Amino acid sequence: MRLLVDTHTLLWFAEGNERVSAPARAAIEETENTVFASAVSALEVSTKYRLGKLPGAQLLAHEFSAVIAQCGFEGLPISVEAARLSGSFRHPLRDPFDRLLIAQALSEDLILVSNELVFEDFGVKRLW
Repeated sequence: MRLLVDTHTLLWFAEGNERVSAPARAAIEETENTVFASAVSALEVSTKYRLGKLPGAQLLAHEFSAVIAQCGFEGLPISVEAARLSGSFRHPLRDPFDRLLIAQALSEDLILVSNELVFEDFGVKRLW
């Protein structure tokens, strides 16, 4: 499987938090799977850390590439197609980070590892 971790999943997994569901953790840890962490999450974490909304995310905010590599994840850049797609959704979801992650999952044919049920409204494959 090819997986894309949502930002909260990345944060929780990196810190060893048990809020990651057992099926999600098993899929992430399965060595046969490729797990991606998006540039969208790097932007979200560093922005929210700077604003004081994620005070515990200092390491991830400053060393994103190193942390995701330590987790065994690959970085995923934001493509022009994903950016275009995220702006075209008619769904009322307002979070631009979530919209971009959804668009990446759809355009790259990835399973989005997230607890956000609303993501399914976009037709994305979701695992939790």
